[in-house]
Amino acid sequence: MPYWHPDLETHHAALVETLTPLMPCLELSMHLPWVDAIAHLKKSRGAVVMAHSYQSPEIFHGVADVTGDSLALAQAAATCDADIIVLCGVHFMAETAKILAPHRTVLIPDLEAGCSLAASITADDVRALRARHPGAPVVTYVNTSASVKAESDACCTSANAVQVVRAMGADKVIFLPDRFLGAHVASQVDDVELVLWDGRCEVHETFTVQQARHARERFDAALVAHPECPPDVQAEADFVGSTTAMGAWLEKARPQRVALITECSMADNLRVRFPDVEFIKPCNLCPHMKRITLPNIHACLKELRHEVTVPPDVAARARRALERMLDIGRAERV
Repeated sequence: MPYWHPDLETHHAALVETLTPLMPCLELSMHLPWVDAIAHLKKSRGAVVMAHSYQSPEIFHGVADVTGDSLALAQAAATCDADIIVLCGVHFMAETAKILAPHRTVLIPDLEAGCSLAASITADDVRALRARHPGAPVVTYVNTSASVKAESDACCTSANAVQVVRAMGADKVIFLPDRFLGAHVASQVDDVELVLWDGRCEVHETFTVQQARHARERFDAALVAHPECPPDVQAEADFVGSTTAMGAWLEKARPQRVALITECSMADNLRVRFPDVEFIKPCNLCPHMKRITLPNIHACLKELRHEVTVPPDVAARARRALERMLDIGRAERV
């Protein structure tokens, strides 16, 4: 186990300055030895650490080389040249990294870091939907298993779901598995019928419109909601968008106060980028994301444990769906 020593604060002075507003000083002193030890292991292993925006600040700011939403991490995995990728997120993200970087070793610090959306649908379910809606292409949210992606025509994230659905060029699209995200997308593609699945995110589905209104009325806060929230919460918000889109909206709007209706660590991590904005947190913790800790990242690197693999036939078919998502994203930027 790494131990604290006085030189750590000097050596990691910039990080200390970043994290000090986000946590008690005693907590910070507990994190620094792990941050330092992980830095040494990353160098010796030739590893890169990728962290989702829902990771705690000591991971997101302290040890991650690449940060962002699911789309950003997928893009980074596809172009990664490190020997080892440590994916600080949930299992479907690690699978996605392995599919897009088949010749890299992909590790996840905790194999039990799952996802309620990914657990809500199976490959058999997708095949049954195709049988009921012959000819309709399947667009699958990345919050799904590799086997479900393998049954899909294209993947998407909350950041590019509308673009991917439109790119199918079909009158009817099967959209899986998040019902609330699907309804949000349907509201923006009036000329396309979406067949939805009743999957929901356990973090976002529990937010209520009463919580949103309380944040606005009690704190005079702008409301920013993720599209996995229930429709009435989205309707109450000033802006609805993906984790990346939330940051872009804040950059433009610069509200005095904002309530981010999403996973709690999102606000913590954005506070560093927007120190002039007061963040109100009517938020929920993702129990799966919070399974990732500095100690298990250290153990993962030290012991090279919890390698994520995907059967080659499944990976090949899932890769086509993921690459179609990335290709659509590249076309949107041109």
